[in-house]
Amino acid sequence: MKRNIMFGAALCLTGSLIAADSSPREEVASAAKKLGEKPNYAWKTTVVVPESAQFKPGPTLGKTEKDGFTHITMSFGDNTTQAILKGDKAAVKSPEGGWQSAAELNSEGPRRFLGRLILNYKTPSVQAAELAAAAKDLKKDGDVYSGALTEEGAKAQFRFGTVSNPKGLVKFWLKDGALSKYEFKVQGKVDFNGNEVDVDRDTTVEIKDVGETKVEVPDEAKKKL
Repeated sequence: MKRNIMFGAALCLTGSLIAADSSPREEVASAAKKLGEKPNYAWKTTVVVPESAQFKPGPTLGKTEKDGFTHITMSFGDNTTQAILKGDKAAVKSPEGGWQSAAELNSEGPRRFLGRLILNYKTPSVQAAELAAAAKDLKKDGDVYSGALTEEGAKAQFRFGTVSNPKGLVKFWLKDGALSKYEFKVQGKVDFNGNEVDVDRDTTVEIKDVGETKVEVPDEAKKKL
């Protein structure tokens, strides 16, 4: 009996030591992984750019199911775009109200950019894990984890163009070990077909309705996947 008690105490102590040894990066990575394992969740992404910026994106609302569909609604000025993703396929609602596959979008001039943007979209569990891996040295302050991004990590947040002098910062909020919010700020110069543009973008992603989100997919969109 005494031996069993001592063995149990040793196990508890070992578990405590393992928890104490986990790094801030590992804690954030674990929280991102746990989020991806949830049956469903929703989020809101907000992007802030300087007042002088020519293009000002609006918020993006998203819902996703584990091994199921992801629904995103993106706004840009007065335009709103809905998209459904599953695996490596996507369907996008056209301005006329119908649905198009990503392949159909890629055959059109101006909307090719949109098709590539949708296909490269990453859910928060995936993006947060990549950002944590790309952080140089995360520091923990209460429930907040923050650090600078590596040059490659910052560069990866620019989806198009040739990037020079990329740099960035990232911050994560965990509540009871669960990822509740994260933000990242990136700066750099981007060359688009010979036109150089200064980019200064601050993106915030807020996680909500974990386990209580339902993704509804129109039949017409399913046919395009």
